[in-house]
Amino acid sequence: MFNLLRMDLYRVKRSKSVYVCFGLLLLATVLVFGMMWLLETPQGREISVPLGMLTPEEVKESGSILDGVDTLGFFRQICLDGGMYNLIFGIWVMLFVCADFQSGFIKNIMALHQNRWNYIGSKVLTAGIVDFGYLVLHLLFALLMNRMFGNLVPYAGWRDIVFYLSWVWLVTTAFAALIIFICILTRSVAAGSVAAVLLGGGVVVMSLYGILNMIHMGEWLKYSIYLTCAMGPQKYTSVKNLYVYVVGFGFLVLYTVIAGIVLKKKDI
Repeated sequence: MFNLLRMDLYRVKRSKSVYVCFGLLLLATVLVFGMMWLLETPQGREISVPLGMLTPEEVKESGSILDGVDTLGFFRQICLDGGMYNLIFGIWVMLFVCADFQSGFIKNIMALHQNRWNYIGSKVLTAGIVDFGYLVLHLLFALLMNRMFGNLVPYAGWRDIVFYLSWVWLVTTAFAALIIFICILTRSVAAGSVAAVLLGGGVVVMSLYGILNMIHMGEWLKYSIYLTCAMGPQKYTSVKNLYVYVVGFGFLVLYTVIAGIVLKKKDI
C-alpha cells in the first residue's frame, strides 16, 4: 500500500487540479475579507457608500455583523459551515480517483497490486494528507488576510484551533471516502461531480432535513457529515463535544469499507 501511496502523492504533487482547487479556496477567502472590510470598517464604508453597496442611513443604523466572531469562527463561516470546502475538495477527490478509470491506468495498478484494499487505503490516505494540507494552509492564509485587512476579528486561541481542525479534518476526510466510494461504484466523472455538489453543498441533506423536520423526524441528520461540519462545536466545553470524532471516524470506516467491497466485486 505504501508503494501506491508514494505514487499517488507524486501524482498529487505534479497535478494541476490540486492547486487550482486550493486556489479557489484562497480566492473565496480574499473576496470575503474584502467584502467585510468594505462593510465593517470606516475606511471601507467610505468606499462602499459611493459604490452603492450601503446607503448613508444604513451606515448610521447598521451594527457590526462580526460581533463575537474570532478568526476561527470567521474561517469556518467562509467555507466549512456552508459546505463550500467539501464541495471544492470533493471535486478534487473525484478528479483524482476518476483519472485512473478514464485513462485506463487502473488496469496497470491492479496488475501490479492484486490486493484491492491497498488501492482504497492509498486513495483515502492521500485524500487525508491533502485535506490536512488544505485546512492548515487555508487557515494560515485566513490569519494572514486578517492581519492585512487590519485585524477585522480577534485571534482565536491555539487550543480551540487544534480542537476544531482535528475533528473537522476527520469529518472532511470521511467525506472524501464517500466521494471515493461513489467514483469507484459509478466510474463516472459526472456522477462524482454531482455527488460533490449535492452532498458537499448540503443540497440533499438540507432538503431531507427540512422535509423530515415537518414530521419531527429530522434530528438524526444532525449527525450527517454536512450538518456536523456546519453545526459542530468550535470549542471544547464538555465530553459531549467529542461526538464529532465518533461521527467522523464512523463515516470514514464505513465508506472506506464499502468502497473496498465494491472494488473487489466489480471487474476492472
